[in-house]
Amino acid sequence: MSHFLVTPSIKEDNKYAFFALNVSLGIAKETRYNSVEEAKDAPLVQQMFYLPFVKSVILSDSGLSIERFDILAWSDVINEVALEIQNYLNNGGQITAQSEVKKVPVTVYAESTPNPSVMKFVANKMLVDTIYEFKSIDETNNAPLAKSLFSFPFVKEIFIDTNYISINKNEGIEWEEVVMEIREFVRAYIEDGKTIITANQEEANGFAASATPLEDLDETSQEIVKIIEEYIKPAVASDGGNILFDAYNAEDKSVQVVLQGACSGCPSSTITLKNGIENMLKEMLPGKVASVSALNG
Repeated sequence: MSHFLVTPSIKEDNKYAFFALNVSLGIAKETRYNSVEEAKDAPLVQQMFYLPFVKSVILSDSGLSIERFDILAWSDVINEVALEIQNYLNNGGQITAQSEVKKVPVTVYAESTPNPSVMKFVANKMLVDTIYEFKSIDETNNAPLAKSLFSFPFVKEIFIDTNYISINKNEGIEWEEVVMEIREFVRAYIEDGKTIITANQEEANGFAASATPLEDLDETSQEIVKIIEEYIKPAVASDGGNILFDAYNAEDKSVQVVLQGACSGCPSSTITLKNGIENMLKEMLPGKVASVSALNG
């Protein structure tokens, strides 16, 4: 059974509040309801109209948007409404008369990486829409899955990309001793629809292609970023890691990148840099790149 988590937010006009769900509601078409009578086929929406300040409700696949009457402010009641929705759903309350939330089967397989300390756990569904890296449990306030994984004593670092999680373990334990336990934990967590990353992504260590906005980089640096994104990053991602552009020095034609995930601290990363990344940049940007060095993320 899915565990529902409701995250409320107030719209700019302060008349509407949105109650986001961590689980898809299985609603094919967004529908607006203006009264309890209109919501006879949507028990969840009917439940909202029992609140005296609710004027209208929009039900969508990702949650509920509720309009209030001007008899109070959302700040006075928003947390209570979120809790009511959450409790209603977690207690088995029906969403619509025609449909119910179905658990989507999830598969997760473990894949070794060039870094013997890192194992990659690949899911059959999208987990996040950007990249996250966590060096310690202190960085996981907005990342419930990462926080849960740090409860395993051997977990050292966590890297999450679109459909996989790379986990760096401490020394003293072999992957074959724990890989099945972690694989099943991740699979069950995802299948139960639990939150992976909360809405406040900026505080959850999300990463862009470059630390500097692309439009603020010089022409050569922009070319380097584009090559990394198109040609290098997919190969690095297949090994459970990521690469970010850090800096370009036009005087000595040197490039500095940041390696993350399985690539960070990997024994073979130096060979990858010299034989792969450096050679590609030299070939595609003749006369502009002489060397590539890396920082571990």
